[in-house]
Amino acid sequence: MTGYLLRRILQLIPVVLVVSMVLFLLLRLMPGDPTLDILGQEAGAADRAALRAELGLDAPLWRQFTDWIAGLVRGDLGTSWLTSEAISTILGERLAATAELGIIALIFALFLGIPAGVIAAVKRRKPTDTVLNSVGLVALSAPHFYVAALLILVFGLWLKVLPPSGYVPFTEDPVENLRHMALPAVTIGSTIAAVTMRQTRAALLAAFNEDYIRTAEASGLSRRRIVGVYALRNAIVPVVTVVALQIGALMSATVVTETVFTIPGMGTLIVNGIFSRDLPVVQGAVLVVVVFVLVVNLLADLIYAWLDPRITY
Repeated sequence: MTGYLLRRILQLIPVVLVVSMVLFLLLRLMPGDPTLDILGQEAGAADRAALRAELGLDAPLWRQFTDWIAGLVRGDLGTSWLTSEAISTILGERLAATAELGIIALIFALFLGIPAGVIAAVKRRKPTDTVLNSVGLVALSAPHFYVAALLILVFGLWLKVLPPSGYVPFTEDPVENLRHMALPAVTIGSTIAAVTMRQTRAALLAAFNEDYIRTAEASGLSRRRIVGVYALRNAIVPVVTVVALQIGALMSATVVTETVFTIPGMGTLIVNGIFSRDLPVVQGAVLVVVVFVLVVNLLADLIYAWLDPRITY
């Protein structure tokens, strides 16, 4: 296990390096001049040239990239072009809101998706299975911005039971914080719940055809024990894989969701950074998200052995 873990960690290094290079080049290929967005359209050529020199934009691209990588190695993500504030400080302020939103959305998705998948598998080809599959298909097909708008309209404006937008830190008022997080979490979690439900159903149906399930049935064990103890534990392994892959989709969904619900998280930070051409902030935020997704997938691989002792590394 230790050797496997070390190898996987070493494999992350070239992946992060390649992602950093692609991210850096894509942002630099964006049309326009960042100095105009920072100084304004009426800025003179001399002022723009001075700012380009100050920001290091007059250096070749390879030199800008190597300087950025050298900073990353030292743990320095750079500074914002607009505020001159350390990017690590900016990310620290925004990461808490995004992490909380992601955790709540994931909890909602798992507590809804896994039981729904179990019920659909047990009630296969019955009306309950049809209804759950139909609801899951709708949840998969609906764009996040549409789901967000619908939830705001129904629960925020018509019923007025939840705030339609805004953010309250958990440390200030836990109850209001959870009330403000409810609609964004459902917006993101609905898609993950649908994917989890469909994968759980498929994995359980495959497990029901295994010999050990037929042996358990022949031994006179209750249906609940067979499904909950024997079938589900083996079926949950592929579900873990799917959920880990959905973490990336979850992080990308926060970009739209946080913007719609005006939550000051990583998604809003990335969107504002793109529009203001504050490229170091965008680079740092996206890179942190990428590393987080890679670590989550590594943890998912390690969880397999805990769920199924037959798995070895």
